[in-house]
Amino acid sequence: MGLLNSVSFQRLQGGIEAANKRQSVLANNVANQDTPNFKRSYVSFESILQQQENGLESQLGAKVTDTRHFQFGQSSVVPTAVVNTDETTSMNNNDNNVDIDREMSLSAENQLRYNSYVGQLNSQISMMRTVIEGR
Repeated sequence: MGLLNSVSFQRLQGGIEAANKRQSVLANNVANQDTPNFKRSYVSFESILQQQENGLESQLGAKVTDTRHFQFGQSSVVPTAVVNTDETTSMNNNDNNVDIDREMSLSAENQLRYNSYVGQLNSQISMMRTVIEGR
């Protein structure tokens, strides 16, 4: 097993890819804020990852009471981000449901999330470098 093939690296990579996809979707929503009948899209990743982890625990009957406990089952499978469209709402008279303030807020949140993923990845690489170099 390679150093960069661990579950945590795979999850961080999935999170970074989801943040990139989310930024593209948010930019598309903003670009189409005045397009008649346009319905906003959104990206789901963290909620899918959480459902996967909760489903794994209930499926195996294993309860993790400490972060140092081993995970059981297929926890190494990292889900991919899914793009969904919100067809149920309407914000404007032209049947468009893009709220520019909400999209900009979600974009700022996404940037913070992306920065935290990259920071965590850098931290793990730094720890590995310290172990390998012995400094």
